[in-house]
Amino acid sequence: MGFGEFLGNPATVTRLRESVASGRVPQAMILAGPRGAGKYTLALMLARAVNCTGNGGAPVETDGLPDFCGRCANCVKIGEAANLDERVAEAVEAREELREIDKKETRILIQTHPDVLIVPPDPPQLLIKLGQVRQVIHAAYYRPPVEARRAFFLFTSAAFMKEAANSLLKVLEEPPAHSTLILLAENPQELLPTIRSRAVMHRLGALPVEELETLLARRRPELRPQQRSLVARLAEGAVGRAIGFDLDARLASRQDALVILRAALREPDYSALFRVTETYRAGAEGQEKTVNLLRALGSLLEDLLLIHAGAPQRIRNLDLAPELAQLAQGVSVDWIDGAARSLAAAESGMRRNLLRSLSLDAMALSLSER
Repeated sequence: MGFGEFLGNPATVTRLRESVASGRVPQAMILAGPRGAGKYTLALMLARAVNCTGNGGAPVETDGLPDFCGRCANCVKIGEAANLDERVAEAVEAREELREIDKKETRILIQTHPDVLIVPPDPPQLLIKLGQVRQVIHAAYYRPPVEARRAFFLFTSAAFMKEAANSLLKVLEEPPAHSTLILLAENPQELLPTIRSRAVMHRLGALPVEELETLLARRRPELRPQQRSLVARLAEGAVGRAIGFDLDARLASRQDALVILRAALREPDYSALFRVTETYRAGAEGQEKTVNLLRALGSLLEDLLLIHAGAPQRIRNLDLAPELAQLAQGVSVDWIDGAARSLAAAESGMRRNLLRSLSLDAMALSLSER
């Protein structure tokens, strides 16, 4: 157990460990990188390294740099938050059991250690909300660490409601000396410039496709070579995403995305289109299905752009290369740009909990009208 288990981005990991060694862990930082790159895992590792007591209170080290044991009380409690999806599901279920009046006022927070507070996007809008930030402010200023050397406040998304983002600035402008606030962001530009300017930025880059294929050969031997190659590209260089990649689900979502593209770029078959979008219902399962569809469609649009740019060897959906090349002949860069904007608008609508099937219909029709 330790930093040696973290795959990829050794330079970023070393810089973080060096900050622990020097006693200069930033009071605010942004961990930026693609989904599945390991941002959440690395943030928890950092919290454990700072607060590990497994060496009789003395720092645990490997290769001359701080590490963590994974066995002491602080390491175990912080590590219990590692399965974020499971912890969030438990918190949502607990909220559903409350009285209606209490349910509306209760925000989703994860806390397996008294001095480590994790703030995920609050469903159903999947945004960081004002009530969550207020909880962080209260804990940061009025509850000094009781079991840890340093308190950590971890925001797992950069999608903030406007009031929540403005409120967060209060902590960043005058951060308590005994705490560190970490923001995880796939796209740091989603954060307010005033937030970015007050935090140290660390980036997790994508791993080369060849490295991911080698890793998948060891960790997922059930995949055939062509499947490994496809997963490595669709994972976009993210180790965690590659290891847990559900290829069957992605291929099903991609098939629906192709129906949308074909309706937009060929003779439209609206009956086939509406049969697809009608299956995207309300509820948590429908939400996950919709997110997968939008991601698959985004990947196809990126591939069309790469083909247009004369770089077909870099597309992710290699098994669809002939059809994508044919589709690319009927589109312009302006059309792809407009389609990407329509996709972003649909994603925004999902956050506002709009009716999914109608939102997808509207997006698909807007593409066919370009």
